[in-house]
Amino acid sequence: MSENEVKITVRPNGPFRVEGPVKLADAQGGEWDLTGKPAISLCRCGASANKPFCDGSHNRIGFQSEDTAPPPVVPPAATQDT
Repeated sequence: MSENEVKITVRPNGPFRVEGPVKLADAQGGEWDLTGKPAISLCRCGASANKPFCDGSHNRIGFQSEDTAPPPVVPPAATQDT
């Protein structure tokens, strides 16, 4: 991963893990200070006491979600007129 690339990983039964240079802003445009944090984990279970960040509450509440990316779509082969 290059130093300017951002990677978001959907963790099984856990948070979104965000790695790389990002800005995190609220709906009003206020930004969290992420200085010195090469990666952050964002809550997706809704139970964190430190939203929008994960605090591990997904383990306590038994959050279950194992989302996976869909397989790539392979375009059909071009037909040839003969």
